[in-house]
Amino acid sequence: MPYHYLILSSILFGIGLLGVLLQRHIIKLLMCIEIMLNAVNLIFVAYAATYDSPEAQLMVFFIMMVAAAEVVIGLAIVVQLYRRHGSLDMDVFKESSR
Repeated sequence: MPYHYLILSSILFGIGLLGVLLQRHIIKLLMCIEIMLNAVNLIFVAYAATYDSPEAQLMVFFIMMVAAAEVVIGLAIVVQLYRRHGSLDMDVFKESSR
């Protein structure tokens, strides 16, 4: 298996994880989750290319479907939160829930 794909995927996943842990803005948080899903997709594609595995390509397809559904639902929630609070900062949501 080409190890440069694994290294790149690990770096992308780390960047996404760091963003999830540190970001306070919801849109950026969703983007970091997408980066993490794409890092996993990269591993599956590298595995499928190396071992000629159609199962890995099928997993990539399902991950992409889940990511698309997450974007649609996540953005709908973000729009509603912005309409209600006028901001997308998560600290505002914590203060208003008290």
